[in-house]
Amino acid sequence: MAVPMFPEFMKPILEVTGDGKEYSLKNLVKIIGDHFKLTEEDRELRLPSGTKTVLYSRVSWGCTYLKKAELISYTGRGKVQITDKGQEVLKENPPIIDSKYLKKFESFRAFNRVEVEPGPGGKSEILGSEVPPDEQMEDAYQKINQDLADNILDEVLKMSKKPTVFEQFVVDLLEQMGYGAMKYGSHTTKASGDDGIDGVIMQDKLGFNLIYMQAKCWDKKTSVGQPEIQKFLGAIYGKHGDGLFVTTAKFSQKAQDYAKKNHIILIDGNKLAHLMIEYNFCVSVKKTYKIRDIDTDAMNEYLEE
Repeated sequence: MAVPMFPEFMKPILEVTGDGKEYSLKNLVKIIGDHFKLTEEDRELRLPSGTKTVLYSRVSWGCTYLKKAELISYTGRGKVQITDKGQEVLKENPPIIDSKYLKKFESFRAFNRVEVEPGPGGKSEILGSEVPPDEQMEDAYQKINQDLADNILDEVLKMSKKPTVFEQFVVDLLEQMGYGAMKYGSHTTKASGDDGIDGVIMQDKLGFNLIYMQAKCWDKKTSVGQPEIQKFLGAIYGKHGDGLFVTTAKFSQKAQDYAKKNHIILIDGNKLAHLMIEYNFCVSVKKTYKIRDIDTDAMNEYLEE
């Protein structure tokens, strides 16, 4: 089954901690995973950033919401314990504990209230989403990047009438990524007699490891088939190097399967744009958001006796 949304975790968390003992977040993650009979694949599923698992994130936010309602408390570094108020809720045994239910507690209402621009109705109050805030941020980040990638690709496609410019563009991107700095001999091949190879990247100073690259600026709706990959493989045959095929178009499934079988790396238009974003190539940072957390080591210097 898929990892449930974090509101579904709140009642089980309260039930687990109902024995009055302290529980570490790590133990709660395992116990809740067992409770929902999650597979190892579900438990290992990570957020797009890769910083933590989805299960850990959602259990953590379930604890946060319960804490804001004062149903559990944080007793130490990453440890939680049920409160008297939490025990009362367990006795009440509501069918579900979610944001709507937690609104009955003033401390939670204060946490969950968001003031917006005053309108005819005055201030607005936004109920908690079933998606944790950090996942909302990551989802928004992914959408922003995909929109940027689409716009980038439209700009790159303007090079379609200048093949050699696009070839140099790809080589420059690879250099930005750390492959074969120009001073070590990376170059694009001459337009005539390139034998199907548009660029050669030297990965080391002496040129022992080479990448042979073909770059094609084609319509993004075009599907590059297996025959094109076969031609490229023939061009680099016997050259003792790796093959890289870069295009602004897409690759057919047969092309992908053939390339994988023959150790050819493929970069389509979408991946090309995302690599530009990742390595800050022809893009600039518009705004930076910092998400902070408690530095427990620093705090412990003051809390230790």
